[in-house]
Amino acid sequence: MTTPAYARDLDLMLCHTCGQICQSHEHHCPRCDAKVHARKPNSIARTWALLLAGLIFYIPANLLPVMRTNMFGNASDNTIMSGVIEFWHGGSWDIAALIFFASVVVPCMKFLILAMLLVTCQRKSRWAMRERARLYRFIELIGYWSMLDVLVVALVASLVQFRSLSSIDPLMGIVFFGLVVVLTMFAAMSFDPRLIWDVEVEDV
Repeated sequence: MTTPAYARDLDLMLCHTCGQICQSHEHHCPRCDAKVHARKPNSIARTWALLLAGLIFYIPANLLPVMRTNMFGNASDNTIMSGVIEFWHGGSWDIAALIFFASVVVPCMKFLILAMLLVTCQRKSRWAMRERARLYRFIELIGYWSMLDVLVVALVASLVQFRSLSSIDPLMGIVFFGLVVVLTMFAAMSFDPRLIWDVEVEDV
């Protein structure tokens, strides 16, 4: 059975912007004039930097209150977890589950999966390469769902406004959480999944 040739063996590269196949000596795509690279420049270093920054911001995002609830003159500040517990005890288990999934499960999964991908690529591991590529596509798919918590707070704050009787206001915690979502999205975008398969070429 003939082993299929790799793009680098044929002196070909793919434009990340429009998908045009380019020659390796071309520094710009002939179709859209975007810069062409065999691999995303400094992919691992950029991804580590964005991932660690997101992890740092995730701490105040959980410790600081994300919204202040003022019901009939009684004000209380809620963090993400206290908000989940309050919604759960109030009978809104569906909203509580949604916020918990979007605010805790999804970010933690992204941190763990991206860190695992970075470590295995740096170690040039051949372990579960196909599964790791699928995990990368998975975190790309679920990454945008992390913004649900920000949207829930904004939606609740806009709906629960009964003049002077009650109000809900967003606080600094939601700003940090928004930064976490943006940084982890950029981290996933800066990672080059082709690094997973480079070990095959190096072993040839």
